Amino acid sequence: SYTVIFYTNVIINEASNKVAASEERDQLIGEAYALRAMANFDLINLFGKPYNPATAASDKGVPLALEIDLEQVFVPQSVDVIYNQVISDTKEAEKLINLSTQPKGLNYRFSKVALYSLESRLYLYQQQWQKSLDAANKALELKNTLIDLKATPVLATKYDGKESILALEDGYIVGLKRASYASADLIAAYNKTTDLRFPLYFAASGSRFRILKGGNDDQKSSFRSSELYLTKAETLLKLDNINDAKATVLTFIKNRYTPAGYDQLASSINTMNATDLTNFIFEERRREFPVEGHRWFDLRRSTQKQIVHKFMTIEYTLLQNDPRYTIIYPADARLNNPNL
Repeated sequence: SYTVIFYTNVIINEASNKVAASEERDQLIGEAYALRAMANFDLINLFGKPYNPATAASDKGVPLALEIDLEQVFVPQSVDVIYNQVISDTKEAEKLINLSTQPKGLNYRFSKVALYSLESRLYLYQQQWQKSLDAANKALELKNTLIDLKATPVLATKYDGKESILALEDGYIVGLKRASYASADLIAAYNKTTDLRFPLYFAASGSRFRILKGGNDDQKSSFRSSELYLTKAETLLKLDNINDAKATVLTFIKNRYTPAGYDQLASSINTMNATDLTNFIFEERRREFPVEGHRWFDLRRSTQKQIVHKFMTIEYTLLQNDPRYTIIYPADARLNNPNL
């Protein structure tokens, strides 16, 4: 991530002086701001505590690099400082990015809809519900297509698919895909009869299930329209608009279940209270986004539940609210920089 940040710093600090003014230059610098924001956002959500408005100013975050200086001393900043920088970079990107969407094949690069999607996610994690909702709505004005799995049973993670917004990352590398299986807990989260995602995402292998998503170059997916719908539903609910939250959820799940499954769920959703609907939205996020890089962050910002994984004959336990929900800095980084 810091290598990415280094190159974005070169563009942000040097391009205005070395490239003639043009829409293309503005777009390029805007993309650099957006990419730097995304890299810092990823870093703080891996190596910093989950955002807490009451403690963010004192919670230890990560070093901040904004200049091209190979001799600079990297000292960790607070969670609040990093979030403020991420927001500042997205605001600069808004002024410069002039492409509403990127053409197919170039959609690994930022556009307006990708930037709004990033803003929606970062404000969601920051618990700024109205700002997250506003950003999701701006993104949905530009890209609101959902793949209807009843008519088109295809993976929605493909870079050239109808839901793709930013196809930059592969959340599930091929080596891991070949060496791992879905947990029994994840498999149990699906209705195998009515959930149309199940046969697309998983394939039986003896008594276990292989994961079919990810691990291919055509499945890079950083942002897609499904996330916007579920974020919109969650933020509407946080803003005490339960009716619109339910309507948004129903719009989404109509594209993911058989007609009979949808009718059954719709009847249940219409009777849910806020707590039950919140749980349902988080479970839908789990069912929609396995191996896309969402689950760890959703757990960090919500229940931080206990997780037990068994490898061979040994069980490994992450306790509820375990400090290890925040990953420690890598050992080599700490060895090379005592300031960490």
